[in-house]
Amino acid sequence: MSTSQAPRPWIIAETNWKHVKDCKYEVAVLPWGATEAHNYHLPYATDSLQNEFICAEAGRVAWEQGAKVAILPNIPFGVQTGQLDIPFCINMNPSTQFAVLNDIIGSLAGVGVPKFVILNGHGGNDFRQMLRELQPKHPGIFLSVMSWFQADQGKDIFVLPGDHADERETSMIMHLHPNLVLPKEEWGDGSDNPPRLKALREKWAWAQRPWTKATNDTGSGDPRLSSAEKGERYLKVLTEKIASYFVELAAVNVSELYQKPAR
Repeated sequence: MSTSQAPRPWIIAETNWKHVKDCKYEVAVLPWGATEAHNYHLPYATDSLQNEFICAEAGRVAWEQGAKVAILPNIPFGVQTGQLDIPFCINMNPSTQFAVLNDIIGSLAGVGVPKFVILNGHGGNDFRQMLRELQPKHPGIFLSVMSWFQADQGKDIFVLPGDHADERETSMIMHLHPNLVLPKEEWGDGSDNPPRLKALREKWAWAQRPWTKATNDTGSGDPRLSSAEKGERYLKVLTEKIASYFVELAAVNVSELYQKPAR
């Protein structure tokens, strides 16, 4: 945040008790990223930098439409059990994530926050089973999760599909933090080494990828057609779509979320 910018009331790290005590927040959003290598050219904080911007901007759009959303600080450590041999890929095991979530959700539920969203920014994180277990433990708060990279894949913007330090992620960081992106001549090509097992290649079976064997530069997806302009276009579409969920969630009565059709 610029030193001349007033605190944004939807960003909990910036706002204050004077505001919070008088505001009835409807939705708390927790961005959850990772710290990991992203090809040769992107920063280790890529997942968290993306998450922080997406949450803040979607929060702004939702707030300006009347939704009382509270964006929590991003958690910068994700599940990295396939990357333990890469320096500074900091692993947080799913069992640890569960304990952290339990504490955060308990803190929110205890003061009457009615709805909670995890905004996931890392493919190695999978919170769905955790929320299945946590929902009955905290029945007073509605729990949900979304991954920004599944909300809108930018198929009308990006040409070369991938899932890590690819055209999409590189374009976003080129727009958000161009000073952190190395010159193009230093980029890896993001090529993958496919598994020998047919079912894994076709993705109807799954096994964890040992990252230094499955990739050649820690990237997965060709970044060469990336541009800051593509990143800007994509982030606008993406944040508006995510904001629409925040707005709907803030307004809905979750006890009436599922209704039988009229007969």
